[in-house]
Amino acid sequence: MRITYTLLFTLLLLVGCNSVKRNQKFLAQGNYDRAIDLAIKKLQKDKASEKNDAHIALLEEGFKKASEEDHRRITFLKKQNNPSNIKEVYHLYKTLNNRQELVRPLLPLFSQSLNRNAKFKLINYTDELISSKKELLQYLYSEATIYMNRQTIDDYRTAYNVFCEIDELQTNYKEVARLKEDARFLGTNFVFVTLNNRTGQIIPFRLERELLDFNTYGLDDFWTEYHNEREQGIEYHYGIALNFRQLDISPERARTTEVIRSLQIKTGWEYKRNRDGEIINDENGNPIKIDKFEKATAVLTVTVQTKGVLLGGNVIYRDLVNRRDIEDFPIGTEFVFENAFATYRGDKRALNNDDLGLINNHYVPFPTNEQMVLDAGEDLKSRLKDILERNGLD
Repeated sequence: MRITYTLLFTLLLLVGCNSVKRNQKFLAQGNYDRAIDLAIKKLQKDKASEKNDAHIALLEEGFKKASEEDHRRITFLKKQNNPSNIKEVYHLYKTLNNRQELVRPLLPLFSQSLNRNAKFKLINYTDELISSKKELLQYLYSEATIYMNRQTIDDYRTAYNVFCEIDELQTNYKEVARLKEDARFLGTNFVFVTLNNRTGQIIPFRLERELLDFNTYGLDDFWTEYHNEREQGIEYHYGIALNFRQLDISPERARTTEVIRSLQIKTGWEYKRNRDGEIINDENGNPIKIDKFEKATAVLTVTVQTKGVLLGGNVIYRDLVNRRDIEDFPIGTEFVFENAFATYRGDKRALNNDDLGLINNHYVPFPTNEQMVLDAGEDLKSRLKDILERNGLD
């Protein structure tokens, strides 16, 4: 048991040494916050542990160097006197403050190797955070206003993202909630969708309604809205026209064929006999048995019901602002109704498994033309969705 404990203690020391070496490497590379995070995780488990003592000195050194580096960067940014630098300044102050809050719960930290408490220069950054945040909000608000005034779709979208950033910093800042909704509205591509029946035949209203219900397509495009009815106050930038140009429905057909089935069926056995009627024995003296067969025959009458519909056309993308077509995509689908059943005369034993399946089927009424078109429309809707997904309007 003593050997086991010794081995375990040695492994723990090796693990501790490896983490210290890794932390030293982070410091040497200037990756101070990575070194700080590793040291804090070790010390949070047991800050009085001898194997974690080296992490106290590393934490002290990493904290000092990281803070000095951030302060140097802040000084440089302020001297540049560039308003756009305020975002980085604010986040640097947040980093400085957050780093302190990670260390504070561990204090005091006594290091046996240093023979003293670790030293951390803690500063109250409240004023800096408040002032830099105020400057950042003003800068972002001004930036978003500039984008809004440019009055292009891309700039409205950029303004929306800036307003979202303001919202994350401070809710209810000035009129940002309303302005954000305005930017969202003005940055949205509104698409007017129409369905045109040019087949010369009646298209079921239910199919038209389902094809134009874009809420069921799951396109989930934040900056695109599809409308099948014009709304007041909305400028439609694009149009999508689904044109039905072909609708062919075949006649109802029932084709009947007859098939003769025959099969040798084993019915039992009998002894093998010679010409004189005597039983023949094998080499061991045992009577020889032979299988008895009889021929089973049946006539299978198979009926196949079929009816088909072909629905086709095209999808046209149109620039409504410049009044020109952008893209033209063919679209079409074919749906076939088919039902097969059978009857038979003769010996059922002659039928195979497929035949038995057919005789268990029966005649069913043909679907109406309207139902056929609706069934074809389900596949057409899937094809339309594929076109819309591959050709989004940005």
